[in-house]
Amino acid sequence: MTKSTSTDRAKPTKPIVIIPTYNEADNIGPLTDAIWKHSPGLDVCFVDDNSRDGTQEKIKIAQSAGHGRVHLISRAGKLGLGTAYIEGFRWALAEGYDAIIEMDADLSHNPADLQRIITLLGRHDAVVGSRYVDGGGTANWGLNRKIISRFGSLYGRFVLGLRIRDLTGGFNGWRAKVLQVMDVEQVRSEGYSFQIELKYRAVTAGFDVVEMPIVFTERRAGQSKMSGGIVLEAMYRVWQLRLLRRTFPQLQPEHT
Repeated sequence: MTKSTSTDRAKPTKPIVIIPTYNEADNIGPLTDAIWKHSPGLDVCFVDDNSRDGTQEKIKIAQSAGHGRVHLISRAGKLGLGTAYIEGFRWALAEGYDAIIEMDADLSHNPADLQRIITLLGRHDAVVGSRYVDGGGTANWGLNRKIISRFGSLYGRFVLGLRIRDLTGGFNGWRAKVLQVMDVEQVRSEGYSFQIELKYRAVTAGFDVVEMPIVFTERRAGQSKMSGGIVLEAMYRVWQLRLLRRTFPQLQPEHT
Protein backbone atom coordinates (compact mmCIF):
# COMPACT_ATOMS: atom_id res chain seq x y z
CA MET A 1 0.00 0.00 0.00
CA THR A 2 1.17 3.54 -0.68
CA LYS A 3 0.43 6.58 1.40
CA SER A 4 -1.55 9.49 0.03
CA THR A 5 -2.55 12.85 1.42
CA SER A 6 -5.97 12.47 -0.17
CA THR A 7 -8.94 13.11 2.11
CA ASP A 8 -11.67 12.24 -0.43
CA ARG A 9 -13.08 9.05 1.02
CA ALA A 10 -16.74 9.18 -0.04
CA LYS A 11 -17.92 5.86 -1.49
CA PRO A 12 -18.32 6.11 -5.28
CA THR A 13 -21.89 6.78 -6.35
CA LYS A 14 -21.46 6.29 -10.10
CA PRO A 15 -19.08 3.36 -10.80
CA ILE A 16 -18.62 1.56 -14.11
CA VAL A 17 -16.82 -1.57 -15.30
CA ILE A 18 -14.71 -1.30 -18.48
CA ILE A 19 -14.30 -4.61 -20.33
CA PRO A 20 -12.17 -4.88 -23.50
CA THR A 21 -13.30 -7.64 -25.88
CA TYR A 22 -11.97 -9.45 -28.89
CA ASN A 23 -13.82 -12.63 -29.94
CA GLU A 24 -15.55 -13.20 -26.59
CA ALA A 25 -19.08 -13.96 -27.84
CA ASP A 26 -19.56 -17.02 -25.62
CA ASN A 27 -18.75 -15.04 -22.48
CA ILE A 28 -20.86 -11.88 -22.87
CA GLY A 29 -24.21 -13.22 -21.64
CA PRO A 30 -22.86 -15.18 -18.65
CA LEU A 31 -20.63 -12.26 -17.69
CA THR A 32 -23.35 -9.59 -17.72
CA ASP A 33 -25.74 -11.92 -15.89
CA ALA A 34 -23.13 -12.53 -13.19
CA ILE A 35 -22.28 -8.84 -12.86
CA TRP A 36 -25.91 -7.88 -12.29
CA LYS A 37 -26.49 -10.79 -9.96
CA HIS A 38 -23.86 -9.44 -7.60
CA SER A 39 -24.06 -5.72 -8.44
CA PRO A 40 -27.57 -4.83 -9.62
CA GLY A 41 -27.62 -1.54 -11.50
CA LEU A 42 -23.87 -1.39 -12.14
CA ASP A 43 -22.99 0.09 -15.53
CA VAL A 44 -20.81 -1.84 -17.98
CA CYS A 45 -18.88 -0.54 -20.99
CA PHE A 46 -17.49 -3.00 -23.53
CA VAL A 47 -14.66 -1.83 -25.79
CA ASP A 48 -14.65 -4.19 -28.76
CA ASP A 49 -11.81 -4.47 -31.29
CA ASN A 50 -13.94 -5.47 -34.30
CA SER A 51 -14.57 -9.04 -33.16
CA ARG A 52 -15.46 -11.52 -35.94
CA ASP A 53 -17.29 -14.11 -33.83
CA GLY A 54 -20.49 -12.21 -33.05
CA THR A 55 -19.29 -10.55 -29.85
CA GLN A 56 -20.87 -7.21 -30.72
CA GLU A 57 -24.18 -8.88 -31.52
CA LYS A 58 -24.13 -10.50 -28.07
CA ILE A 59 -23.32 -7.14 -26.49
CA LYS A 60 -26.27 -5.57 -28.29
CA ILE A 61 -28.52 -8.30 -26.90
CA ALA A 62 -27.22 -7.44 -23.43
CA GLN A 63 -27.89 -3.78 -24.16
CA SER A 64 -31.53 -4.51 -24.95
CA ALA A 65 -31.90 -6.24 -21.59
CA GLY A 66 -29.70 -3.85 -19.65
CA HIS A 67 -32.01 -0.85 -19.24
CA GLY A 68 -29.33 1.60 -20.29
CA ARG A 69 -26.60 0.00 -18.18
CA VAL A 70 -24.65 -1.54 -21.08
CA HIS A 71 -22.52 0.60 -23.39
CA LEU A 72 -20.45 -0.36 -26.42
CA ILE A 73 -17.42 1.32 -27.92
CA SER A 74 -16.78 -0.32 -31.29
CA ARG A 75 -13.30 0.07 -32.74
CA ALA A 76 -12.12 -0.44 -36.31
CA GLY A 77 -9.65 -3.24 -35.64
CA LYS A 78 -7.52 -5.15 -33.15
CA LEU A 79 -5.76 -2.17 -31.59
CA GLY A 80 -4.64 -3.69 -28.30
CA LEU A 81 -5.59 -3.92 -24.64
CA GLY A 82 -3.90 -0.73 -23.49
CA THR A 83 -5.54 1.53 -26.06
CA ALA A 84 -8.89 -0.18 -25.42
CA TYR A 85 -8.72 0.68 -21.74
CA ILE A 86 -7.59 4.24 -22.43
CA GLU A 87 -10.50 4.77 -24.80
CA GLY A 88 -12.86 3.32 -22.20
CA PHE A 89 -11.36 5.50 -19.46
CA ARG A 90 -11.69 8.61 -21.65
CA TRP A 91 -15.35 7.87 -22.37
CA ALA A 92 -16.20 7.08 -18.74
CA LEU A 93 -14.55 10.23 -17.43
CA ALA A 94 -16.41 12.34 -20.00
CA GLU A 95 -19.67 10.72 -18.87
CA GLY A 96 -19.05 11.66 -15.23
CA TYR A 97 -18.36 8.24 -13.68
CA ASP A 98 -16.53 8.63 -10.37
CA ALA A 99 -15.03 5.11 -10.19
CA ILE A 100 -13.78 2.94 -13.03
CA ILE A 101 -13.03 -0.78 -12.73
CA GLU A 102 -10.98 -2.85 -15.16
CA MET A 103 -12.20 -6.40 -15.74
CA ASP A 104 -11.47 -9.25 -18.15
CA ALA A 105 -14.26 -10.55 -20.39
CA ASP A 106 -13.52 -14.25 -19.90
CA LEU A 107 -14.93 -14.74 -16.36
CA SER A 108 -11.45 -15.18 -14.93
CA HIS A 109 -12.30 -12.28 -12.61
CA ASN A 110 -15.11 -13.08 -10.22
CA PRO A 111 -18.05 -10.62 -10.53
CA ALA A 112 -18.79 -11.25 -6.85
CA ASP A 113 -15.64 -9.22 -6.08
CA LEU A 114 -16.93 -6.04 -7.74
CA GLN A 115 -18.74 -4.78 -4.65
CA ARG A 116 -15.62 -5.35 -2.56
CA ILE A 117 -13.66 -3.14 -4.96
CA ILE A 118 -16.31 -0.41 -4.91
CA THR A 119 -16.44 -0.48 -1.11
CA LEU A 120 -12.66 -0.21 -0.82
CA LEU A 121 -12.70 2.73 -3.25
CA GLY A 122 -14.62 4.52 -0.53
CA ARG A 123 -11.46 4.38 1.60
CA HIS A 124 -8.63 4.29 -0.97
CA ASP A 125 -7.74 5.97 -4.25
CA ALA A 126 -7.09 2.71 -6.12
CA VAL A 127 -7.68 -0.99 -5.53
CA VAL A 128 -5.56 -3.78 -7.01
CA GLY A 129 -7.17 -7.20 -7.25
CA SER A 130 -4.23 -9.27 -6.06
CA ARG A 131 -3.44 -12.95 -6.51
CA TYR A 132 -0.32 -12.66 -4.39
CA VAL A 133 -1.48 -11.41 -1.01
CA ASP A 134 -2.95 -13.53 1.78
CA GLY A 135 -6.26 -14.94 0.62
CA GLY A 136 -5.48 -14.54 -3.08
CA GLY A 137 -4.53 -17.18 -5.62
CA THR A 138 -5.13 -18.79 -9.00
CA ALA A 139 -7.25 -21.71 -10.15
CA ASN A 140 -6.72 -24.11 -13.06
CA TRP A 141 -3.31 -22.72 -14.00
CA GLY A 142 -0.43 -24.81 -15.23
CA LEU A 143 3.03 -24.52 -13.73
CA ASN A 144 4.43 -22.47 -16.64
CA ARG A 145 1.68 -19.88 -16.36
CA LYS A 146 2.23 -19.58 -12.62
CA ILE A 147 5.96 -19.09 -13.08
CA ILE A 148 5.54 -16.45 -15.80
CA SER A 149 3.01 -14.47 -13.78
CA ARG A 150 4.97 -14.60 -10.52
CA PHE A 151 8.20 -13.69 -12.28
CA GLY A 152 6.55 -10.75 -14.04
CA SER A 153 5.42 -9.18 -10.79
CA LEU A 154 8.68 -9.90 -8.95
CA TYR A 155 10.73 -8.52 -11.85
CA GLY A 156 8.63 -5.35 -12.04
CA ARG A 157 8.79 -4.83 -8.29
CA PHE A 158 12.57 -5.16 -8.34
CA VAL A 159 13.16 -2.79 -11.27
CA LEU A 160 10.63 -0.16 -10.21
CA GLY A 161 11.03 -0.40 -6.44
CA LEU A 162 7.33 -1.03 -5.82
CA ARG A 163 5.74 -2.84 -2.88
CA ILE A 164 2.61 -3.89 -4.77
CA ARG A 165 2.76 -7.68 -5.02
CA ASP A 166 0.54 -8.19 -8.08
CA LEU A 167 1.73 -5.76 -10.74
CA THR A 168 0.48 -7.61 -13.81
CA GLY A 169 -3.12 -8.35 -12.76
CA GLY A 170 -5.97 -6.66 -14.61
CA PHE A 171 -8.81 -6.57 -12.05
CA ASN A 172 -8.30 -3.07 -10.67
CA GLY A 173 -10.42 -0.13 -9.53
CA TRP A 174 -9.60 3.56 -9.83
CA ARG A 175 -11.25 6.68 -8.51
CA ALA A 176 -11.81 9.06 -11.42
CA LYS A 177 -9.40 11.65 -10.05
CA VAL A 178 -6.55 9.09 -10.13
CA LEU A 179 -6.89 8.55 -13.86
CA GLN A 180 -7.22 12.30 -14.41
CA VAL A 181 -4.09 13.17 -12.42
CA MET A 182 -2.06 10.28 -13.88
CA ASP A 183 -2.81 11.55 -17.41
CA VAL A 184 -3.57 8.09 -18.81
CA GLU A 185 -3.55 9.50 -22.34
CA GLN A 186 0.25 9.36 -22.05
CA VAL A 187 0.33 5.62 -21.26
CA ARG A 188 1.92 3.72 -24.14
CA SER A 189 2.22 0.21 -22.71
CA GLU A 190 0.24 -2.87 -23.78
CA GLY A 191 -0.53 -6.23 -22.18
CA TYR A 192 1.09 -6.95 -18.83
CA SER A 193 3.13 -3.75 -18.99
CA PHE A 194 -0.03 -1.64 -19.31
CA GLN A 195 -1.16 -2.86 -15.89
CA ILE A 196 2.33 -2.31 -14.46
CA GLU A 197 2.47 1.23 -15.83
CA LEU A 198 -0.90 2.25 -14.40
CA LYS A 199 0.11 1.08 -10.93
CA TYR A 200 3.55 2.68 -11.18
CA ARG A 201 2.06 6.00 -12.26
CA ALA A 202 -0.47 5.91 -9.40
CA VAL A 203 2.21 5.22 -6.80
CA THR A 204 4.55 7.83 -8.29
CA ALA A 205 1.79 10.43 -8.18
CA GLY A 206 1.32 9.74 -4.46
CA PHE A 207 -2.06 8.01 -4.46
CA ASP A 208 -3.21 5.50 -1.88
CA VAL A 209 -3.17 2.07 -3.57
CA VAL A 210 -4.40 -1.00 -1.67
CA GLU A 211 -4.28 -4.69 -2.67
CA MET A 212 -7.39 -6.83 -2.26
CA PRO A 213 -7.12 -10.64 -2.40
CA ILE A 214 -8.80 -12.31 -5.38
CA VAL A 215 -8.75 -15.78 -6.90
CA PHE A 216 -8.09 -15.70 -10.63
CA THR A 217 -9.73 -18.58 -12.52
CA GLU A 218 -8.57 -19.64 -15.97
CA ARG A 219 -11.00 -18.69 -18.74
CA ARG A 220 -13.99 -20.92 -19.40
CA ALA A 221 -14.46 -20.18 -23.12
CA GLY A 222 -12.50 -18.63 -25.98
CA GLN A 223 -8.76 -18.35 -26.45
CA SER A 224 -6.19 -16.71 -24.20
CA LYS A 225 -4.68 -13.47 -25.55
CA MET A 226 -1.37 -13.97 -23.75
CA SER A 227 1.70 -14.37 -25.96
CA GLY A 228 5.48 -14.40 -25.72
CA GLY A 229 5.56 -10.91 -27.22
CA ILE A 230 3.43 -9.54 -24.38
CA VAL A 231 5.83 -11.01 -21.82
CA LEU A 232 8.90 -9.62 -23.60
CA GLU A 233 7.34 -6.18 -23.86
CA ALA A 234 6.77 -6.13 -20.13
CA MET A 235 10.40 -7.05 -19.45
CA TYR A 236 11.91 -4.14 -21.34
CA ARG A 237 9.09 -1.68 -20.72
CA VAL A 238 9.67 -1.58 -16.95
CA TRP A 239 13.17 -0.21 -17.55
CA GLN A 240 11.72 2.51 -19.77
CA LEU A 241 9.20 3.36 -17.06
CA ARG A 242 11.97 3.67 -14.51
CA LEU A 243 13.72 6.19 -16.75
CA LEU A 244 10.48 8.07 -17.44
CA ARG A 245 9.46 8.39 -13.78
CA ARG A 246 10.67 11.97 -13.45
CA THR A 247 8.20 13.01 -16.18
CA PHE A 248 5.13 11.51 -14.49
CA PRO A 249 2.51 13.88 -13.03
CA GLN A 250 2.52 14.37 -9.26
CA LEU A 251 -0.42 14.76 -6.88
CA GLN A 252 -0.96 18.51 -6.44
CA PRO A 253 -2.43 20.26 -3.34
CA GLU A 254 -5.76 20.90 -5.08
CA HIS A 255 -6.25 17.13 -5.32
CA THR A 256 -5.49 16.38 -1.66
